[in-house]
Amino acid sequence: MPQGRRKTPFSGKAKKEQLKNKRERKSHQPFVGQRPAGATEDEAAAPSIQKINYQPTKEEIRQKKEQARNTLLPVEDDDLEVSGEEFYPDNLGFPKRPHWEQSWSKEKLEQQENRYFQEYLKGIETSHDVRELGYFELNLETWRQLWRVLEMSDIILFVVDIRFSATMFPPSLYHHVTEELGKDFILVLNKIDLAPAPLVVAWKHYFETKYPLLKICMFTSAPGYNLVGHTENKGGLQVRRRRGAAHMAAEGTQMLFNLCQDLVKNELDISSWQQKIQEEMQDDQRHPGKVHVDRTVEVKNETGFYQYQRFNGEMLTIGCIGQPNVGKSSLINAIMGKKVVSVSRTPGHTKHFQTIHITKEVRLCDCPGLVFPSKVPKPLQVLMGSFPIAQLREPFTTIQFLAERLDLIKLLKLQHPEGDETWSAMDICDAWAKRKGFITAKAARLDSFRAVNNLLQMAVAGKICLCLRPPNYTENQKFWQSHPDVGTVKWIQARELDEAAPVPDFELSSDEHSQNDDSGSEDDDSENSADLGAICQNKFALLEA
Repeated sequence: MPQGRRKTPFSGKAKKEQLKNKRERKSHQPFVGQRPAGATEDEAAAPSIQKINYQPTKEEIRQKKEQARNTLLPVEDDDLEVSGEEFYPDNLGFPKRPHWEQSWSKEKLEQQENRYFQEYLKGIETSHDVRELGYFELNLETWRQLWRVLEMSDIILFVVDIRFSATMFPPSLYHHVTEELGKDFILVLNKIDLAPAPLVVAWKHYFETKYPLLKICMFTSAPGYNLVGHTENKGGLQVRRRRGAAHMAAEGTQMLFNLCQDLVKNELDISSWQQKIQEEMQDDQRHPGKVHVDRTVEVKNETGFYQYQRFNGEMLTIGCIGQPNVGKSSLINAIMGKKVVSVSRTPGHTKHFQTIHITKEVRLCDCPGLVFPSKVPKPLQVLMGSFPIAQLREPFTTIQFLAERLDLIKLLKLQHPEGDETWSAMDICDAWAKRKGFITAKAARLDSFRAVNNLLQMAVAGKICLCLRPPNYTENQKFWQSHPDVGTVKWIQARELDEAAPVPDFELSSDEHSQNDDSGSEDDDSENSADLGAICQNKFALLEA
């Protein structure tokens, strides 16, 4: 019997490297930024992810922790006003699909794309200070998903969180879609239930003025009739408790349908979508507690080239794009009136683009969320949900950024842990740990790290709500408060169903009707069916107004 080989220690780090190399061999396409199996560091052709998505050193982390102990200096209201140009310079852009020829093989095409992407990353590394750049997507496979969705879609639907709309909207994508591809572009201002109605109107007019070819749709997947109880507590924290059986967000869906109808015109009949909206509303009225179960999702992992034809197969294809945590999946579920795609607060939950059929003539392509190259500050990216909180090595700077723009002491009803009058970011974390009972296991000290993670999760979910503002908003705040579109926003939010709200201009007329017309915690629906029936009846009456 041959003598066995002597066992040698095998570390966890070596095991991870072994699994990574195994995945690379299976896919035959290593991710850009990873070292190919068997290659040395000098032989690796791809640029380093660590260089571009810069991570602070131990010394920098120590310095930032010390800064978090400095006294907070609240900023003025004007400092909350931002413009997209400061975050997306013209020379940054985003990776676009390189030139190709139909005669190329799949291997040659992938090599060309990989080479182009590496050159793009090297160009960013040499022309920009990586410390000033925000985190962005470095996985070539995810960008291929975007390229495919852009190619096959008739209308591009770009979803942003209304709280950080300017920091999430890359102008380079707008110019690429409208000028180079020649396609229609709809910007969805999502989660408008988290922002004041005048601020939503101000952002809408900001984008309309700055980008003339852009169509604006205001949306929320959590209108008033899908929530239980008050939406704000006594301290001012946002509270969104969803009902057990959610209903279609009729108002936002109707606005989106009208925009698509105006863009399609008479080239394609999509009246079946309008009929579906009416049927969903009638069904909600008859069966307010009904739970819908359906399967309309087709997951695709094919990223080869697609020969685009407008309304191919007599079908309208709408590509849904956006950064992580903007609520794309929740928006799709709200449009469908039932859960058809899974929802998660974890950035990057959707791995491949998904095809969702609204009707036989209309389908949605849900692209995985990806972060575009930008100069958005890293603390702001954390609050946007673009970076996983669990991977954050130094979270206290983000709390300092938040506390200088919101009165967290008043919102959270905190008491200083040391009885002092001056506050720092670390004091806020300690005070929250004391209030929540977060104690370390060994030394029984206040667990400030657990507290800061809890606060950041509340901020990303919208319970602690920071909203950025368009330029000159503070100066013209009274004008926006009295703007006629405020009534439309409140109608979409469905906050005032019992009041005589003005009918928006885009609602259905009687003639049109006669022609066959995502993050809070979920609670069980404790309300009786009569209450739900009254809510659905009010919603249906608004839609038919």
